[in-house]
Amino acid sequence: MVNHLLVEVVNKVLGQSKPTSNNNYAYHCPFCHHKKPKLEINFSMENNKGKNPWHCWTCNERGNSLKTLFKKVNASSDLFSEIEKLGVTIQKSDNQPKSYIRLPEEFISFSKLENKTIEARHALSYLKKRGLSKEDIIKFNIGYCEQGKYQNMIIIPSYDKNGILNYFTARNFSSSSSKKYSNPPFSRDIIALESTINFDLPIILCEGMFDAIAIKRNAIPLLGKNIQSNLMKKLVESRVEKIYLALDQDAINATLSHCEMLLNEGKKVYIIDMDGKDPSEMGFEHFTKIAQHAKPVTFSNLFERKLSLL
Repeated sequence: MVNHLLVEVVNKVLGQSKPTSNNNYAYHCPFCHHKKPKLEINFSMENNKGKNPWHCWTCNERGNSLKTLFKKVNASSDLFSEIEKLGVTIQKSDNQPKSYIRLPEEFISFSKLENKTIEARHALSYLKKRGLSKEDIIKFNIGYCEQGKYQNMIIIPSYDKNGILNYFTARNFSSSSSKKYSNPPFSRDIIALESTINFDLPIILCEGMFDAIAIKRNAIPLLGKNIQSNLMKKLVESRVEKIYLALDQDAINATLSHCEMLLNEGKKVYIIDMDGKDPSEMGFEHFTKIAQHAKPVTFSNLFERKLSLL
């Protein structure tokens, strides 16, 4: 028998799942980001050892417990508490010092760049190809690293409503590198780019930092496909009425799940059909034109969309 309550909690972390066999459920892997759901977790209630083995058939990431998985993806403490209540033991150390996120020591902000090295020119060229303007680079305090763990990577900081760093993403600008990104080992249960957001106006939810920068106006990157608990709480409690979802086509199940949750909270929800592209590929003008013609989602047409995926 499947522990469906536990499945619901894990869905909050990894997104919508689908049953496979032997009480397993498949998810999109947060480690290799394969386009198909390749990470499987066992949710058998008959497992009296309290284990939930998981394994990605593409990148071979694996473990025997949800504790291990949740730590690897930096799940929020609230979600750790939820699985504890369902009988999954999570051991925490009260003596472990609290760590705070900070930018890499090697971080060089483009706004303070004086001598343009070869690396700096390559980094700026990469940003230009991604459609970023000088104003974008300064507004979001974008920089890069020439050395260290994030060598040859673009760094995009995120600041909370008080202007305090709450996360950053790192994207490789070197075409010769096989390592595309390397994000910090901190929880993504934050409101990314919160310092630029007005919750009294319509909000657009997208996947990545570059998408949000391309959209320009009131866009929050989910840093993936899931709405984390802190952001969902803010969306529900704020005065925002209209919420637009601009996720990739391969995240359609997550999109429909988000629509249902937000509709249940009384929000007006819109799905922006990007025809297989993402906002950073489309550019500001094209994306804005499509967003303006997006039609509201209702419970009726949401049900129809779900049926069409069966």
